[in-house]
Amino acid sequence: MASPTVTGRRPATGLLWALRLVGAALLAAMGWIHLDLWLAGYRSIDWIGPAFLLNAIAGFGLAVLLLVTPRPLLMWVAALGALTALGTLGGLLLATTVGLFGFVESTAADLWWESFWVELAATVVLAALAVLAARRRD
Repeated sequence: MASPTVTGRRPATGLLWALRLVGAALLAAMGWIHLDLWLAGYRSIDWIGPAFLLNAIAGFGLAVLLLVTPRPLLMWVAALGALTALGTLGGLLLATTVGLFGFVESTAADLWWESFWVELAATVVLAALAVLAARRRD
């Protein structure tokens, strides 16, 4: 029979991996959305174009990093991913309300709502992962 310590840790390990996978998928989706929009013409917008390309690279890179990071460092990678998603969400909301770097976005724009929900979900999932990983640090 397995010891209580091993049995007690399996759900936490499973939850950590579930959050890692969902977080990585959300970061990759965020990256894909920004790459798709960059390719569709946002690349020609000053400041916004380079920011979209950087966001795409960061989204894909952080997604991979989240999956390969050893457990002792997981809290930091998850926190970085959460902050990246939160910053991206903040940029979207600023661009939609008051404008960002002279650019004003609309909720009617392609992938606006998808971007909003993906970035919000990524922020929540990755923040939860960071907290859980901090509590489970060895």
